Amino acid sequence: MVKAIFFDVFGTVVDWRSGLTTLLDKAFAKSDAEIDAGALARTWHRRVHMELRVRIEAGADYAPLDTLHAQALTETLEDAGLAHHLTREETARLARGWERLPPWPDSTPGLRALRRDYVLAPCTAASIAMTTWLAKHANLPFDLMLGADIARAYPPAPEVFHASAAIIGLAPEEVMLASAHNADLAAARAAGLKTAFFARPHEHGPDQASDLAPEDDWEIEAYDLLDLARQMETAGF
Repeated sequence: MVKAIFFDVFGTVVDWRSGLTTLLDKAFAKSDAEIDAGALARTWHRRVHMELRVRIEAGADYAPLDTLHAQALTETLEDAGLAHHLTREETARLARGWERLPPWPDSTPGLRALRRDYVLAPCTAASIAMTTWLAKHANLPFDLMLGADIARAYPPAPEVFHASAAIIGLAPEEVMLASAHNADLAAARAAGLKTAFFARPHEHGPDQASDLAPEDDWEIEAYDLLDLARQMETAGF
């Protein structure tokens, strides 16, 4: 029986692309730099994922995602010739912009509906500090923060899901992962969790070509978080 639902956050619960685009526009508003904030946001996001993949494949020591975000931002600005337009303090504040992203419209009401029957927590590559401040900013009603810091590893490593489940006294089969990313769900299923998919077709912009539909027979295939809450009422897990 499912007693807790874990969530991917960036792209699934919050809109990183529009959020980072807005923050980048604001950061450079007082400068004379001409920027394409949307392209910078996508490059920043892509660099973070590339660094995560490299670290996982190399078996590198764990580093909080906050650190990787800051490094990727510095590299993105330097490559674009923009680093000199921001002070060190402004760059550091911008690097923490992942804590100030907007939720998708259905996220908060959907989480509130699910929270009546399930323990809810993020379980991602993000640090507990990052998701704590993000949840505060975006009014996301999680019960607690879980994820990479606990296992000192990143998804798709099964120990991330196992350690997060164990810390609240649950076996993997008593937990479901909800995500808009098929790869997340494949990792969760391999770790013994139940799975729930809903698409975020605008996560990467109008030309998005991935994760527009489920790529496996996930236990739940929903329209959004509110639909997930409706389906869970009769799912029988």
